[in-house]
Amino acid sequence: MTDIRTLDTSRLGPWLRAHVPGADGEISAEKFAGGQSNPTYLLSVDGEPRFVLRRKPDGVLLPSAHAIEREYRVTDALKDSAVPVARPLALCEDASVVGTPFFIMAYAQGRNFWDARLPELSAPDRAAIYDEMNRVLAALHAIDPAQVGLSDYGKPGNYFARQVARWTKQYRATQTQRLDAMEQLIDWLPANDPGLEASRIVHGDYRNDNMIFAPAEPRIIAVLDWELSTLGHPLADLAQHLMAWRVPREGYRGLSDADLPTLGIPSEAEYLRRYGERSGAGEIDPAHWRYALAFAMFRNAGIRQGVYRRAVEGNASSEAAAIHGARAGEIAGLAWRIACEQDDARL
Repeated sequence: MTDIRTLDTSRLGPWLRAHVPGADGEISAEKFAGGQSNPTYLLSVDGEPRFVLRRKPDGVLLPSAHAIEREYRVTDALKDSAVPVARPLALCEDASVVGTPFFIMAYAQGRNFWDARLPELSAPDRAAIYDEMNRVLAALHAIDPAQVGLSDYGKPGNYFARQVARWTKQYRATQTQRLDAMEQLIDWLPANDPGLEASRIVHGDYRNDNMIFAPAEPRIIAVLDWELSTLGHPLADLAQHLMAWRVPREGYRGLSDADLPTLGIPSEAEYLRRYGERSGAGEIDPAHWRYALAFAMFRNAGIRQGVYRRAVEGNASSEAAAIHGARAGEIAGLAWRIACEQDDARL
């Protein structure tokens, strides 16, 4: 089994030189810190950072998980759109090169913000960064999938029902203990599906640490980590993004316990209003928003459970994966509390 912290470049080097322009020279690889899903490496050529390699993890994987082929396809489709991505360069489905299939993209050099509070920035700069994230998400949801060759990237319509069924199945496949809140959500989500039918390209994990910003301006130069992307309802993508407003800093790097006005970060309601203006969605129905948030957290809990299960089995891509078991239960509990709310003053 390949060590997830290292990458054997003895076979990778010749493959790169044959498939990627500018790869002539000595190849070295360094794994990026963080991340729980597809191991990702910075590739340097003669000591100069040049490319990024993203591959499937080792071990037995769920059939629809870690689909780096889909990541390559969606970024290739969006490379000349209004949504900035790290330019995809080559896909390799031959597992013999580095141990699992992988793809190569150009290295986008810039700033990456791990903490949603952006502690290294001033309040005006934080406001500009959040406005840029809002702008790019609205731009993504404005793209007609058919116009970029992605009309078959997912099934149209009935998104929430299909996703609830999918993540229930994923959760059952990786379950290690009973979580009462997950059981309640598994019943509540299908019974309360609002039947929303819009179908657009959704990123699936749109958050500040999955973006590279220009070195000296509040401009996104690459949205990363498209593993969970598909055709779906924009509200689900928006809810996944705004989960940060509902969780605390400790353990989640969230904003629920932050002084947002002092930081210069918009409130949840302000952010939703700006998105509605940009996207044309207008005012969002509070019941629909509550459902989308509960769903997003349910899915997040399922993902965390999967990460924890891989840690138990010894093939997770980060040692930090072991803590995700407890957090799966915490997020599911929060989702269930949101599901039980009758309205939300924040909207």
